[in-house]
Amino acid sequence: MAIWEAGVEDALAIFGYPADVRLRLRTTNDLERLNREIRRRERVIRIFPNRASAERLLGALRMELHEGWSTGRRSGNLDGYWAERNPAPDKTPAATA
Repeated sequence: MAIWEAGVEDALAIFGYPADVRLRLRTTNDLERLNREIRRRERVIRIFPNRASAERLLGALRMELHEGWSTGRRSGNLDGYWAERNPAPDKTPAATA
């Protein structure tokens, strides 16, 4: 019970996100797809000339994944999430003295 109580806040942190974001985070499908894509491209290249070239490949794949998430191109729209993270400034006129 002590372990459960210690981790309950971490387990419930997902509910701090809007519902459309929670739907995308409930599975590891995106992570599994990224791993498959890395393996597929690595098989084509076979031997990397140096570590930097391997890091560039991983960076490019992660940028593609990020673009899919940030544009809402994959599995839903993130407008609600971004609106919540970046609220519009208050439009009430400032008091003048």
